[in-house]
This record gives sequence, C-alpha cells and structure tokens, in this order.
Amino acid sequence: MKLLSYSYRGKECWGAVVGDGVVDLSAAMPQYPQLSDYIGSQEYLKAAEHVKGKKPDATLAEITFLPVIPRAEKIICAVRNYMDHHQEVLAMGIQRELSEFPPIFLRVWRSQCGHNAPIVRPRVSEALDWEGELAVIIGKEGRDIPVERAFEHVAGYSIYNDGSVRDWQFHAKQIASGKNFESTGAFGPWMVTADEIAPDRRLKLETRLNGEVKQSSDTGNMIFSTAVLINYASTIFTLVPGDVIVTGTPAGVGFGRKPPQYMKPGDTVEVEIEGIGILRNPIVAQE
Repeated sequence: MKLLSYSYRGKECWGAVVGDGVVDLSAAMPQYPQLSDYIGSQEYLKAAEHVKGKKPDATLAEITFLPVIPRAEKIICAVRNYMDHHQEVLAMGIQRELSEFPPIFLRVWRSQCGHNAPIVRPRVSEALDWEGELAVIIGKEGRDIPVERAFEHVAGYSIYNDGSVRDWQFHAKQIASGKNFESTGAFGPWMVTADEIAPDRRLKLETRLNGEVKQSSDTGNMIFSTAVLINYASTIFTLVPGDVIVTGTPAGVGFGRKPPQYMKPGDTVEVEIEGIGILRNPIVAQE
C-alpha cells in the first residue's frame, strides 16, 4: 500500500493511493489528524481494508504532494554511508576515516518539500547539490532497539533527496548548516508500507538531473545497514512513529565532479528507487 500526505482544495490531508487517485483516509478517520498518528496506532497495517470499496476522492494530478511526514519529530540522516561515496569524498582530498559507528546529523522539517514542489536554491549560494537516498519511516516507538528486531519498528519506505548547500556545509566540521536551508530536501512522493519490501532487500537507486543519470547504485552498498542505523539512532533517541531515517547517498554527487556541477534554477531532478517510485522536483531560486 502507498500512503501519503497531501493538500487538496486548501486542506491538508493524508490517505492512500488507489490507481491514479487518492482515497482521503483523514476524513474517514478524524481520530488520526496526521499520517504519523495513523502509523503510530498501527492501523496502517489494515490500510488495504480501509480503502476497500472506496473510490478515489481526487486524482494524483489534482493534489499537492506534501512531504510524506510533513512535520516529523526527527529526521535523522546518515553521512557517507555508501563505500563508493566514501571513496569519492577521499578523491576530493577530504580525509575521512571509516567510522566505527554511523555518522549522523539532524534535519528540521521546514527544510523539506514534497514531490513536484520546488527545491529552492538559497540566495547565498550557487552550490546546491543532489543526494538521492532511501528514507525509512518509523512506525513503532522504541529505545535501545536490537539490530535483530529493528524491522519490527519500520512502517515503510520512501525516497529522499538530501539536497546539500555545499559551501555552507563546509563552513565548519559540523555539516548541519548546509543541510537545513528551507525547502532544499525533497521527501516523497509517498510511503510504501513495509509489507511490500522485504527487510534488507537490495533496491536500485538512480538520480537524474534533466534526464541525465548522475547516481546509479543500490541500497545493498550501504556501509551501515538500515537495521544498524535504527539500532544506533534508538540508543540516542526514543524513536517515535513518523520519525524518518535517511540512509545516505551513493557516489555521483555534483561536488565530486571535475569541475563541480550543481543544481540551478530551471533544472529538474529525479530520484528513483525500485519498488517505491520517482521523486521529482524542479529547482528554483529563492525569491
């Protein structure tokens, strides 16, 4: 099942994709104001029953996609979590040793936008880079989650473009300043529930800029697996329904090219992940 957050006729909603339309489950179940509330109740496990016999309330073309979880409590992002990207970083002359533990940082929810929404290049930089990534949505609260039980806490999977403002990222050793400009990270178009994707399944990932392939890899090349990331993050934080873990990007980022190449206004960037779909965004300049 594909679940999503969206707006329609000025109202924020959440629901399920049925064919080329969406069933508004937020209207049918007002006790769950947000998709994260529905996930946390574990009712999402019955999503197929909840849409059975219902006709779409709107077509996908009529809605405005929102980030899958519009206001996640935590967006936890892994750094250099693909071996080919780690080697790419070394080739840039940036010395980074492989870590014993997953390097992570946090994004704020205002730094996100949805499918088809513009990624905004901030006025203070021309170095807006793409990073196609698998996003994991937490469905069950937990702290100190063992690796072998990690997937019990996964509600589903989505796509993330962890857009990076590179020059601001390197202002200091901490990279968060280059990762949190408003509307620089795209998240969507929907969440595919975990029952449709086997744990640790290798998913092909491809990022395209104006139709040209820039990144091509699969999630089996991650250094720290999804289960390890969940275990590590839950040692620090209590993970709650709607939290998002963004699992890192493979080689092929613009910063690693000679000369560097970045997204500019007028471009269109797409991230496609097998079994999930395509996340597409135009690039615009900050007004």
